Parts: sequence; structure tokens; C-alpha cells
Amino acid sequence: MALVCQKFGGTSVADATRLKRVAETVAATKRDNNDVIVVVSAMGKTTDDLIDLANQVSTEPSAREMDMLLTAGERISMSLLAMALEGQGIPAVSFTGSQAGILTDDSHGDAKILEITGGRVTQAIADGKVVIIAGFQGVSPQTREITTLGRGGSDASAVAIAAAFGADVCEIYTDVDGVYTADPRLVPNARKLDEVSYEEMLELAAQGSRVLMARSVEAGRRYGIPIHVRSSFNDLPGTMVKETPMEQAIISGIAHDISEVKITVSHVPDQPGVAAGLFEQLADAGVNVDMIVQNVSSAGFTDISFTVPATAATQAEAIAKKVAITLDAAGADLDENIAKVSLVGAGMKTEPGIAARLFRALADAGINIHMISTSSIRVSVIISESQAGEAVRTLAEEFQLTEETNQ
Repeated sequence: MALVCQKFGGTSVADATRLKRVAETVAATKRDNNDVIVVVSAMGKTTDDLIDLANQVSTEPSAREMDMLLTAGERISMSLLAMALEGQGIPAVSFTGSQAGILTDDSHGDAKILEITGGRVTQAIADGKVVIIAGFQGVSPQTREITTLGRGGSDASAVAIAAAFGADVCEIYTDVDGVYTADPRLVPNARKLDEVSYEEMLELAAQGSRVLMARSVEAGRRYGIPIHVRSSFNDLPGTMVKETPMEQAIISGIAHDISEVKITVSHVPDQPGVAAGLFEQLADAGVNVDMIVQNVSSAGFTDISFTVPATAATQAEAIAKKVAITLDAAGADLDENIAKVSLVGAGMKTEPGIAARLFRALADAGINIHMISTSSIRVSVIISESQAGEAVRTLAEEFQLTEETNQ
């Protein structure tokens, strides 16, 4: 008998009809002689609706009360799914994050899981029940307060739960069939990957792929939990995220991200401590910096460009302008019309010339590169947002990531 952990996102449980379909999927897994733990997100846009309600009644809702409010969404999903399973003759019980023993730090809105005790979960499984756990939430043992795990929290909690209870696989059900070589909305003939390594999936997630959040992939890699990304709307096999196979394609996929902005501080004195002063202030303000480029010094001055999430644009721009005044620099400029396009593949480690091919393909397509960043398995470029779609399609063709070019 295997233990299967299944996670269903908001689109999968968006209404009663979809909840019943999820119940059928879970019931089939249970009837195949498996023990089953299910992790659910809030229904559809419930979380967004709750945030809107909070903003209507308060201009500055407290972090504690927001966590109390938002965790209600998953409680609705878990209880309804338990009812649907009982209606199909499958014994089931639902637990909140705290009831399931998901212990976190005390950071409201972005808590990290410290431990999962799960005595009630273990007993329910032993009693032959399907266990349904509310994703995205836990409890701080220090403050005894309910917490939420932040963006991607349900995926992260699902993989952590799979690890804590020794599941054989963690199945992430979503509204796509798996992980594709490129966004099918931009490249309709992109290929679905049968397998992808943890490290490649981490890079894809970090560079803009929305199929899996990086936190869940990191947890899977740390504890050796295979993650099966598949669709809630059909029974087709999806994509397995697992240990790197012995032989694999040079390039696994392309990710793109239009949710960042670029800030350039111009004519900065080229001397020790200048960059440190800028980025220390950004760090102190909690601004997450992605890519950084400093130009070659000319006459003792240089330019520093960096990218940040668009949600932090106003704050980062203000800090950059303040630093520019302090340094007597020319100023700080904000460019909101950028996109990051990333080529990812573990095969890059041993294959020369990948970056050169990327640059040539974009040049031939008339696409100018603003910034470049690399790792051992990734090359990322910043380009104009208006050219993002063309860049993704160009690279998909160049590196044979579509159905036609793979034949």
C-alpha cells in the first residue's frame, strides 16, 4: 500500500461541480488500495475576494487578522471535499493546518514551516480515512497564533506534508497538463516534459514559470519527494519532478517574467562601498533584488542597474533616488516596460556555446538585450516587454523545444 499526497489548487476546487470531480479523483486513488492525504487551496478567487473585503473595511488591516481571515478560504474547501467524499462512500476527515500539527514561525503572511507533528493525521490514516488538510496555513507554537505561508504556500505545505508522513509521491493538480518547454499561450506547440530535474524546475520557477512555486520544489529536493504535476481536468500523466536522470536534453525549457522593473542609478562614483550602500538600504527595506549590472567605469563614474519585483517599484525607486542624491549621482530612472526571458537546462553544464546561440538568435530577430545573468544551468536576459513573446518563440525554435522542431 502506497501513501499518496494530492494537492488541488483554487481552479480545481472552484465550484461544486469541480469539487465533485476532485472527490472522484481522490476516491479512485483510495480505491486503488492507497492511503491518501489531500491538501486543498481556497475555492477559485476566494482569497482575492477576502483581501478585497479586508481593504473595504480597513485601510491598514493587521497582519494577524488578515491571517485569521484568509485561512477561512481553505477551511471551506476542505470541509466541502470531505462531504463530497463521504457522499461517494469514502470515509474522510478534514483538518486545519493547526489541527494537522503544521508548526511555523510567527511571521504573519509569510511563515515558514518548522515541523509537522501530525498525530491526528496518522491516526486518521490508520483508521482508513482520507485526510484532507487546509493548505497555506499553520500555527506558531510560540505565540499560538494562526499563520499563513505566503505566495505558493499550498504547494509548499503539500510537499512538506508528503515528506513528514513519508508519502511515495506528491501529486500537484492544477489547470495545466504539466510543465511545458515554454508558455503554451506564447508557443502553442510547446512540448510537455515527461520529466524535469529538481534543479531545472527550481530555475524555471524562480525565473517566472507559474506551474510550481520554488518553495515546493526546494522541499521536494531536500526530502527526495517526487512531485507529479498533472491536470485536474483529465487523467493523462503529467510531468515528474525528480532526481536528474543520467542523460537528458541540453535545454529543458524557457521561462519568462513580466512582473519586474529595472532601476538605473546613473553617473555613480566608482569607488568602494557605493554599491554596498545602495543594496544594503534596499535589503533593510525588504526589497528583493534580482539581477544587477554595473557598467565599466569611465572617468571615475559608472552606472548601476538592477531589477526588482514590480510590487516593490515605488519603494525601490525612492531609495535609489535618495542614494543618488547622497552620492551626487546623475539620478535614478525607472523602466517598467521590461521582461526577463530565461533559458534553463542542466545540460548547459557540459555543452559550450549555449549563450552564444541565444544571443545570436535574439540579435537576428532584432531583439536588444539590456541585461544578462547566468548560472550553471541558466541564462537570463532582460529585454523590452513588447518583445517578450517574440523572444520566447524565437528561442523555442532555436533550441528545438516545440513539437515540430523535436521531430
